[in-house]
Amino acid sequence: MDMRFDLAQKAPRDAEMALMMTPAASGCGAGCCDRCEVRDQAVCADLDAREREALNRIGRRVTLKAGQTVMWEGDSSTLVANVIEGTLKLSTSTGDGREQIVGVVYASDFIGRPFGARTPHSVTALTDARLCLYPRGAFDGFARTHPQLEHRLLQRTLDDLDRTRAWMLLLGRKNAQEKVATLLLDMGRRLRGGRDGVIELPLSRQQIADVLGLTIETVSRQISEMKRLGVIALVGRRGVRICDAAWLESLAEGE
Repeated sequence: MDMRFDLAQKAPRDAEMALMMTPAASGCGAGCCDRCEVRDQAVCADLDAREREALNRIGRRVTLKAGQTVMWEGDSSTLVANVIEGTLKLSTSTGDGREQIVGVVYASDFIGRPFGARTPHSVTALTDARLCLYPRGAFDGFARTHPQLEHRLLQRTLDDLDRTRAWMLLLGRKNAQEKVATLLLDMGRRLRGGRDGVIELPLSRQQIADVLGLTIETVSRQISEMKRLGVIALVGRRGVRICDAAWLESLAEGE
């Protein structure tokens, strides 16, 4: 299936989308789902082998480079995707043109707006990433005939609602230390660490500050204090090792 038409959301973006369609973006071959790292966590987890093969036929495996945008705020909702590998940001623009990061998605998460007319936020790769990308219309049609997939989508929607409510509490009630500790805990749970337990933070300290509604100086001060206490260790420019998860959780809860 040729997805060039589906991917060409707007003419000025054609070049970037064409770059995205690397050889890894060819149709998924036989057994691709069996080798998928997130098969048991993705929205397609409850499909049987025959159903996954049918879903494969309407999708493409796509490779993104860090910084590439796959969906744009306000555009027609033409694409949805499973995140196979990597970390991406969800962002929106304020009235004066500034970017506001409103969420971060990780491997096994689902992005895009199924059954919707418009994309509510832009989706941009923070790291190199791989996606299973589907034309939204074809995916919607498939979901309507596979209740187990619709059920998974509903579960994801409710989970997203719970996370949004928790995020409202974080932004509205938690202090700077609690905010930074909560974000580090979340990333520690979702990102794969190396053999030494080090995770590479996908957000810069300025981006962390923007997400949490803090200044970069405050974020740096809180991270340095956690390092001094021995709660975390810093490795390289963005590497973090959580040395005491229980202590970090206590900091996140204000205990």
